[in-house]
Amino acid sequence: MNIYEIAKKAGVSIATVSRVVNNSPNVKPETREKVEAVLKEFKYTPNAIARSLVKRATNTIGVLTSDVRDSYYASAIYTIEQKFRKWGYNVILCNTGLEIENKREYMKIMLQKKVDGIILVGSVFREKSNNKHIYDAAHQVPVVMLNGDLTGKNIYSIVCDDETGTYKAVELLFSRGHRKMVYLYDADSFSGMAKIRGFKRGMKAKGLIPGSSSIIKVLPGVMGGYEGVERLDREDVKYTAILTSEDVIAAGVLKKLKEAGKKVPRDVAVIGYNNSQVSLCTAPELSTVDNKVEEMAAGAVQILYDVLRGKDVPPSMMVTPELVIRGSC
Repeated sequence: MNIYEIAKKAGVSIATVSRVVNNSPNVKPETREKVEAVLKEFKYTPNAIARSLVKRATNTIGVLTSDVRDSYYASAIYTIEQKFRKWGYNVILCNTGLEIENKREYMKIMLQKKVDGIILVGSVFREKSNNKHIYDAAHQVPVVMLNGDLTGKNIYSIVCDDETGTYKAVELLFSRGHRKMVYLYDADSFSGMAKIRGFKRGMKAKGLIPGSSSIIKVLPGVMGGYEGVERLDREDVKYTAILTSEDVIAAGVLKKLKEAGKKVPRDVAVIGYNNSQVSLCTAPELSTVDNKVEEMAAGAVQILYDVLRGKDVPPSMMVTPELVIRGSC
Protein backbone atom coordinates (compact mmCIF):
# COMPACT_ATOMS: atom_id res chain seq x y z
CA MET A 1 0.00 0.00 0.00
CA ASN A 2 1.36 3.42 -0.95
CA ILE A 3 0.88 6.85 0.60
CA TYR A 4 -2.04 7.67 -1.72
CA GLU A 5 -3.97 4.60 -0.59
CA ILE A 6 -3.17 5.34 3.06
CA ALA A 7 -4.56 8.86 2.65
CA LYS A 8 -7.75 7.57 1.00
CA LYS A 9 -8.29 4.91 3.68
CA ALA A 10 -7.80 7.43 6.50
CA GLY A 11 -9.92 10.07 4.79
CA VAL A 12 -7.17 12.71 4.83
CA SER A 13 -4.88 14.40 2.35
CA ILE A 14 -1.52 13.04 1.22
CA ALA A 15 0.12 16.03 2.91
CA THR A 16 -1.44 15.07 6.23
CA VAL A 17 -0.15 11.49 5.95
CA SER A 18 3.28 12.89 5.13
CA ARG A 19 3.20 15.13 8.20
CA VAL A 20 2.26 12.19 10.42
CA VAL A 21 5.00 9.98 8.95
CA ASN A 22 7.58 12.73 9.51
CA ASN A 23 6.38 13.53 13.06
CA SER A 24 5.28 17.05 12.22
CA PRO A 25 3.61 18.81 15.17
CA ASN A 26 1.05 20.46 12.89
CA VAL A 27 -1.46 17.59 13.06
CA LYS A 28 -4.51 17.36 15.31
CA PRO A 29 -4.21 14.52 17.85
CA GLU A 30 -7.40 12.79 16.61
CA THR A 31 -6.22 13.01 12.99
CA ARG A 32 -2.78 11.66 13.90
CA GLU A 33 -4.39 8.76 15.78
CA LYS A 34 -6.59 7.90 12.78
CA VAL A 35 -3.69 7.96 10.32
CA GLU A 36 -1.38 5.97 12.61
CA ALA A 37 -4.06 3.30 12.99
CA VAL A 38 -4.18 2.85 9.21
CA LEU A 39 -0.37 2.83 8.98
CA LYS A 40 -0.21 0.13 11.63
CA GLU A 41 -3.00 -1.91 10.05
CA PHE A 42 -1.25 -2.09 6.70
CA LYS A 43 2.31 -2.18 8.12
CA TYR A 44 3.22 0.82 6.03
CA THR A 45 6.94 1.61 5.70
CA PRO A 46 7.59 5.07 4.26
CA ASN A 47 9.81 5.31 1.22
CA ALA A 48 13.13 6.83 2.24
CA ILE A 49 13.33 8.99 -0.86
CA ALA A 50 9.81 10.29 -0.36
CA ARG A 51 10.62 11.17 3.25
CA SER A 52 13.79 12.93 2.19
CA LEU A 53 11.85 15.16 -0.19
CA VAL A 54 9.63 16.31 2.66
CA LYS A 55 12.33 16.61 5.33
CA ARG A 56 15.07 17.70 2.91
CA ALA A 57 17.25 15.14 4.66
CA THR A 58 18.07 11.51 3.93
CA ASN A 59 19.38 10.56 7.39
CA THR A 60 22.47 9.31 5.59
CA ILE A 61 26.08 10.21 6.33
CA GLY A 62 28.94 9.77 3.87
CA VAL A 63 32.26 8.55 5.26
CA LEU A 64 35.43 8.55 3.20
CA THR A 65 38.66 6.82 4.16
CA SER A 66 41.78 6.05 2.16
CA ASP A 67 42.23 2.42 3.28
CA VAL A 68 39.64 0.58 5.34
CA ARG A 69 42.17 -2.21 6.02
CA ASP A 70 44.19 0.14 8.23
CA SER A 71 43.37 -0.60 11.88
CA TYR A 72 43.40 3.10 12.79
CA TYR A 73 40.82 3.95 10.13
CA ALA A 74 38.82 0.81 10.87
CA SER A 75 38.49 1.78 14.54
CA ALA A 76 37.33 5.26 13.61
CA ILE A 77 34.80 4.01 11.06
CA TYR A 78 33.37 1.45 13.49
CA THR A 79 32.80 4.15 16.10
CA ILE A 80 31.24 6.53 13.57
CA GLU A 81 28.84 3.92 12.19
CA GLN A 82 27.75 2.66 15.60
CA LYS A 83 27.06 6.11 17.03
CA PHE A 84 25.17 7.38 14.00
CA ARG A 85 23.14 4.20 13.89
CA LYS A 86 21.88 4.89 17.43
CA TRP A 87 20.59 8.23 16.19
CA GLY A 88 18.77 6.70 13.25
CA TYR A 89 21.31 7.52 10.54
CA ASN A 90 22.67 5.24 7.84
CA VAL A 91 26.34 5.41 6.87
CA ILE A 92 27.75 5.03 3.35
CA LEU A 93 31.47 4.19 3.26
CA CYS A 94 33.85 4.84 0.38
CA ASN A 95 37.41 3.55 0.23
CA THR A 96 39.24 6.15 -1.87
CA GLY A 97 42.90 5.18 -1.84
CA LEU A 98 45.42 8.02 -1.98
CA GLU A 99 44.92 9.30 -5.53
CA ILE A 100 43.40 12.77 -5.63
CA GLU A 101 41.15 11.94 -8.59
CA ASN A 102 39.58 9.05 -6.67
CA LYS A 103 38.97 11.29 -3.67
CA ARG A 104 37.23 13.85 -5.88
CA GLU A 105 35.15 11.21 -7.62
CA TYR A 106 33.97 9.61 -4.39
CA MET A 107 33.15 13.01 -2.93
CA LYS A 108 30.98 13.65 -5.98
CA ILE A 109 29.26 10.27 -5.54
CA MET A 110 28.44 11.10 -1.92
CA LEU A 111 26.80 14.35 -2.96
CA GLN A 112 24.83 12.55 -5.68
CA LYS A 113 23.53 10.20 -2.98
CA LYS A 114 22.17 13.29 -1.19
CA VAL A 115 23.98 12.58 2.06
CA ASP A 116 23.27 14.99 4.91
CA GLY A 117 26.94 15.39 5.78
CA ILE A 118 30.41 13.98 5.10
CA ILE A 119 33.19 12.81 7.42
CA LEU A 120 36.72 12.49 6.02
CA VAL A 121 38.68 9.98 8.09
CA GLY A 122 42.42 10.60 8.13
CA SER A 123 44.80 13.47 7.52
CA VAL A 124 45.46 12.30 3.94
CA PHE A 125 42.33 14.12 2.75
CA ARG A 126 43.92 17.52 3.13
CA GLU A 127 45.98 18.03 -0.01
CA LYS A 128 49.11 20.18 -0.01
CA SER A 129 47.37 22.30 -2.62
CA ASN A 130 44.00 22.46 -4.36
CA ASN A 131 41.35 21.37 -1.89
CA LYS A 132 38.63 22.78 -4.14
CA HIS A 133 36.61 19.54 -4.06
CA ILE A 134 36.30 19.79 -0.26
CA TYR A 135 35.29 23.44 -0.41
CA ASP A 136 32.77 22.67 -3.15
CA ALA A 137 31.23 19.85 -1.09
CA ALA A 138 31.00 22.15 1.93
CA HIS A 139 28.80 24.49 -0.10
CA GLN A 140 26.19 21.72 -0.11
CA VAL A 141 26.64 19.77 3.14
CA PRO A 142 28.72 20.08 6.31
CA VAL A 143 32.11 18.39 6.10
CA VAL A 144 33.96 17.12 9.19
CA MET A 145 37.65 16.23 8.93
CA LEU A 146 38.89 13.62 11.41
CA ASN A 147 42.56 14.31 12.15
CA GLY A 148 42.77 16.72 9.26
CA ASP A 149 42.37 20.47 9.24
CA LEU A 150 41.13 22.90 6.62
CA THR A 151 39.73 26.38 7.20
CA GLY A 152 36.51 27.15 5.40
CA LYS A 153 32.80 27.77 5.80
CA ASN A 154 30.84 24.64 6.77
CA ILE A 155 34.10 22.70 7.32
CA TYR A 156 34.85 21.37 10.80
CA SER A 157 37.80 19.45 12.16
CA ILE A 158 38.82 17.38 15.14
CA VAL A 159 42.52 16.60 15.38
CA CYS A 160 44.97 14.95 17.69
CA ASP A 161 47.87 17.09 18.86
CA ASP A 162 50.35 14.78 17.15
CA GLU A 163 53.19 17.26 17.52
CA THR A 164 52.88 17.00 21.28
CA GLY A 165 52.63 13.21 20.97
CA THR A 166 56.08 12.77 19.44
CA TYR A 167 57.49 15.54 21.62
CA LYS A 168 56.43 13.59 24.73
CA ALA A 169 58.01 10.42 23.30
CA VAL A 170 61.35 12.17 22.79
CA GLU A 171 61.11 13.64 26.29
CA LEU A 172 60.53 10.18 27.78
CA LEU A 173 63.45 8.62 25.93
CA PHE A 174 65.75 11.46 26.95
CA SER A 175 64.78 10.96 30.59
CA ARG A 176 65.85 7.34 30.23
CA GLY A 177 69.29 8.25 28.99
CA HIS A 178 68.84 8.13 25.21
CA ARG A 179 70.71 10.71 23.16
CA LYS A 180 70.85 9.00 19.75
CA MET A 181 67.28 8.85 18.51
CA VAL A 182 65.94 8.31 15.01
CA TYR A 183 62.45 8.76 13.61
CA LEU A 184 60.87 6.61 10.88
CA TYR A 185 57.72 7.84 9.13
CA ASP A 186 55.69 6.89 6.07
CA ALA A 187 53.51 9.85 5.01
CA ASP A 188 53.87 13.58 4.35
CA SER A 189 50.29 14.15 5.50
CA PHE A 190 48.94 16.81 7.86
CA SER A 191 49.38 14.41 10.78
CA GLY A 192 52.72 13.12 9.49
CA MET A 193 54.22 16.60 9.35
CA ALA A 194 52.95 17.40 12.85
CA LYS A 195 54.71 14.32 14.22
CA ILE A 196 57.97 15.32 12.55
CA ARG A 197 57.71 18.81 14.05
CA GLY A 198 57.23 17.22 17.46
CA PHE A 199 60.33 15.06 17.03
CA LYS A 200 62.45 18.04 15.95
CA ARG A 201 61.08 20.24 18.75
CA GLY A 202 61.73 17.54 21.33
CA MET A 203 65.31 17.05 20.17
CA LYS A 204 65.96 20.79 20.14
CA ALA A 205 64.49 21.23 23.62
CA LYS A 206 66.99 18.67 24.93
CA GLY A 207 69.94 20.23 23.12
CA LEU A 208 70.18 17.41 20.57
CA ILE A 209 70.84 18.04 16.90
CA PRO A 210 69.20 15.58 14.46
CA GLY A 211 71.64 14.27 11.88
CA SER A 212 70.96 13.72 8.18
CA SER A 213 69.80 10.17 8.90
CA SER A 214 67.81 10.97 12.04
CA ILE A 215 64.51 11.35 10.15
CA ILE A 216 63.87 8.75 7.45
CA LYS A 217 60.86 8.22 5.26
CA VAL A 218 60.05 4.53 4.81
CA LEU A 219 57.44 2.41 3.11
CA PRO A 220 54.12 1.92 4.91
CA GLY A 221 53.65 -1.21 6.98
CA VAL A 222 55.90 -3.80 8.58
CA MET A 223 58.39 -3.78 5.73
CA GLY A 224 58.88 -0.05 6.13
CA GLY A 225 60.17 -0.51 9.66
CA TYR A 226 62.19 -3.58 8.72
CA GLU A 227 63.92 -1.88 5.81
CA GLY A 228 64.36 1.31 7.83
CA VAL A 229 66.53 -0.53 10.35
CA GLU A 230 68.43 -2.19 7.49
CA ARG A 231 69.20 1.26 6.08
CA LEU A 232 70.32 2.61 9.46
CA ASP A 233 72.73 -0.29 9.88
CA ARG A 234 73.91 -0.12 6.27
CA GLU A 235 74.71 3.58 6.66
CA ASP A 236 76.33 2.92 10.06
CA VAL A 237 73.96 5.29 11.86
CA LYS A 238 74.41 5.16 15.61
CA TYR A 239 71.13 4.89 17.52
CA THR A 240 69.84 3.74 20.87
CA ALA A 241 66.17 4.55 20.29
CA ILE A 242 63.77 4.44 17.33
CA LEU A 243 60.46 6.28 17.17
CA THR A 244 57.96 5.57 14.42
CA SER A 245 54.88 7.30 13.01
CA GLU A 246 52.77 4.10 13.16
CA ASP A 247 52.69 1.01 15.36
CA VAL A 248 52.87 -1.27 12.35
CA ILE A 249 56.18 0.34 11.30
CA ALA A 250 57.47 -0.21 14.82
CA ALA A 251 56.50 -3.90 14.52
CA GLY A 252 58.82 -4.13 11.51
CA VAL A 253 61.55 -2.41 13.51
CA LEU A 254 61.23 -4.98 16.29
CA LYS A 255 61.36 -7.82 13.80
CA LYS A 256 64.59 -6.62 12.22
CA LEU A 257 66.23 -5.78 15.55
CA LYS A 258 65.54 -9.32 16.74
CA GLU A 259 67.09 -10.77 13.57
CA ALA A 260 70.14 -8.54 14.12
CA GLY A 261 70.55 -9.90 17.65
CA LYS A 262 69.75 -6.60 19.35
CA LYS A 263 67.79 -6.73 22.59
CA VAL A 264 64.80 -4.43 23.14
CA PRO A 265 64.85 -2.28 25.20
CA ARG A 266 68.37 -3.03 26.52
CA ASP A 267 70.17 -2.22 23.25
CA VAL A 268 67.47 -0.22 21.45
CA ALA A 269 64.26 1.32 22.77
CA VAL A 270 61.29 1.49 20.40
CA ILE A 271 58.15 3.65 20.53
CA GLY A 272 55.28 3.39 18.05
CA TYR A 273 52.23 5.55 17.43
CA ASN A 274 48.42 4.98 17.51
CA ASN A 275 48.10 2.48 20.39
CA SER A 276 46.62 -0.01 17.94
CA GLN A 277 46.07 -3.73 18.49
CA VAL A 278 49.47 -4.26 16.84
CA SER A 279 51.14 -2.73 19.89
CA LEU A 280 49.84 -5.63 22.01
CA CYS A 281 50.93 -8.34 19.56
CA THR A 282 54.68 -7.70 19.55
CA ALA A 283 57.35 -9.13 21.81
CA PRO A 284 58.03 -7.17 23.88
CA GLU A 285 54.74 -5.30 23.85
CA LEU A 286 55.14 -1.94 22.17
CA SER A 287 55.31 1.39 23.95
CA THR A 288 53.27 3.82 21.89
CA VAL A 289 51.44 7.13 21.73
CA ASP A 290 47.68 6.83 22.12
CA ASN A 291 46.16 9.35 19.72
CA LYS A 292 42.64 8.66 20.98
CA VAL A 293 41.13 7.53 17.68
CA GLU A 294 37.83 6.42 19.23
CA GLU A 295 37.54 9.73 21.09
CA MET A 296 38.17 11.66 17.88
CA ALA A 297 35.67 9.55 15.95
CA ALA A 298 33.02 10.09 18.62
CA GLY A 299 33.83 13.79 18.55
CA ALA A 300 33.45 13.93 14.77
CA VAL A 301 30.02 12.30 15.06
CA GLN A 302 28.92 14.75 17.75
CA ILE A 303 30.14 17.73 15.72
CA LEU A 304 28.24 16.68 12.60
CA TYR A 305 25.12 15.72 14.54
CA ASP A 306 25.07 19.10 16.29
CA VAL A 307 25.60 20.97 13.02
CA LEU A 308 22.71 19.08 11.40
CA ARG A 309 20.50 20.07 14.33
CA GLY A 310 21.38 23.74 13.84
CA LYS A 311 23.63 24.14 16.87
CA ASP A 312 26.60 26.50 16.97
CA VAL A 313 29.75 24.39 16.73
CA PRO A 314 33.38 25.60 16.91
CA PRO A 315 35.25 25.04 13.63
CA SER A 316 38.01 22.99 15.24
CA MET A 317 38.66 20.81 18.27
CA MET A 318 41.87 19.21 19.52
CA VAL A 319 42.43 15.95 21.42
CA THR A 320 45.50 15.48 23.61
CA PRO A 321 47.45 12.23 23.10
CA GLU A 322 49.15 10.32 25.89
CA LEU A 323 52.04 7.92 26.21
CA VAL A 324 51.36 4.25 26.84
CA ILE A 325 54.54 2.71 28.29
CA ARG A 326 55.04 -1.02 27.81
CA GLY A 327 58.03 -3.31 27.42
CA SER A 328 59.81 -1.82 24.40
CA CYS A 329 61.32 1.22 26.12
